[in-house]
Amino acid sequence: MLGKSSTELVRHQNSALVLSALRRSGRLSHTQLAEATRLSSATVSAITAELERSAIIEKSEQQAATGRGRPRVLFSQTRGCGYVITVIVSSDLIQYSLVDYAGTLLDRFAEARRGAAPEFIAAINAGLERAVERSSIGREQVLLVSISSKGLVSADAPVLVWSPVLGADAVDFRLALGDEWGGKVILNNETLLVAKALQQRLARKGEAPASLAALSLGHSIGLGIARITRDGETEISAPNFGHMLHIPGGALCRCGARGCIEAYAGSYAVLRTAFEVPVDTVPAKFVPLPEVDKIAQQARQGHRMAGFAFRQAGIALGNGLSRLLSLHGHMPVHITGPGMRYYDLMRAGVEEGLAQTHVVRLSGMPQLDVVPDEPALVFEGHLGLAFQRIDQDILSLRAPIQAAGE
Repeated sequence: MLGKSSTELVRHQNSALVLSALRRSGRLSHTQLAEATRLSSATVSAITAELERSAIIEKSEQQAATGRGRPRVLFSQTRGCGYVITVIVSSDLIQYSLVDYAGTLLDRFAEARRGAAPEFIAAINAGLERAVERSSIGREQVLLVSISSKGLVSADAPVLVWSPVLGADAVDFRLALGDEWGGKVILNNETLLVAKALQQRLARKGEAPASLAALSLGHSIGLGIARITRDGETEISAPNFGHMLHIPGGALCRCGARGCIEAYAGSYAVLRTAFEVPVDTVPAKFVPLPEVDKIAQQARQGHRMAGFAFRQAGIALGNGLSRLLSLHGHMPVHITGPGMRYYDLMRAGVEEGLAQTHVVRLSGMPQLDVVPDEPALVFEGHLGLAFQRIDQDILSLRAPIQAAGE
C-alpha cells in the first residue's frame, strides 16, 4: 500500500509539472513539455494522454510557417474545463473578472463600492451572480472565487481582519458568501499578489532573485514578500507593514493607533503634513489623487512644507524597509501603486531612512525600482495563485494518471 501511495504521489507531481509548464509558457509540443519538465518522453506521453481523457488539456495543430510538412501538435488547457472569478476590492470600486481555465479573460466589469459590511457583502454576492449570468455559465462551473483587498488577511481562512474599506469590521467570506460561493472562495492581501506577479515575471525571464519585496504606495501602504525556498517553491507573505510602528506616540493613523508608517507615508499623511494639520486630527477616509497631485506640484516648485511632507513620507518608508532587510535579508524592492508617481519626491527620504540601519551600511543600498501598472500585477497575481490551487484540486479529483508502460 505504501508503495502504491508513493507511485501515485509521483504521478500527481509529474502531472502538476506538465500543467505548470503550460501555465508558464502557453501551448507546448510534446518535445517542449519534456524539455520544460525534464520528464521522459514516455512519461509525458502517458500524462498528456490521461489529461486529455479527463478533458483537462486538449490538442491543436500548428502549420509550419512554410506551409510544408506535417503540422506540429501542441497541448494547451481545455478552456471550458472551469472558470475563475477574481474580485478586486479597492477604496471606491469592486472589480469582477471572469477567466476561463486557459487563463483567457472573458468578461470584466466594476461597480461602486457600497458602505458597511452587510451592504458590502450583499453587493459582492450580487456581483458574482451577475458575472455568471452575463456569460451564461453555471455556478457549478466556477472552480474558484479569488478576492483581494488592502489590509490584514488571516493566514488560516478567507477572513478580512482589518481593512481601509471596513476598518475593524472583520469579514469571513466563507460564511458571508454562503453555500453558493463560500466553499470556493480564497482571500489574499492585494500587495501579496503584486509580489507573486513580480516573481512570476522575473522567473519567466530567468531573473528571479532569491527574494523580493513589493512596496505599494497610495492612501494605504502595503508590502508583499516573495521568497524562493530551498525546495524551489515560492513562498509569499504580506506583513502588516503600513501599521508597523515608526514613531512611538506619533501621528494618529486610520487604524486608531499612533505613529504607524502609514500615518506618515499614506496619502492622507502627506496631506496632513503639507497643510500643517495637527497630528492628532482624525485622518481623512479617502484622499483623491488630484489633491495629492496638487501638493506634489507645489513640492516640485519648491514649496517648503509640500516638499517636507514627501520627504517625511520617504523617511518613514525607508525606516520600515530597513527593518524588513534586517529581519529578512537583503532583497530588491519594487515600488508600485498610485503613489509611485511621487517617488521622485520621496526617494531622498527613503534612502536616508534606509541608510540609518546597520544592514544597509554593511551590504549597501538595496535595488529600488519603480514598477508601473499595479492593477495588472494584482490581476496576474490572482491568476497565478488561483490556477496553482485549481490545478492541484483538479488533479486530485480526476482519474489517477497511469505511469508509462503500465
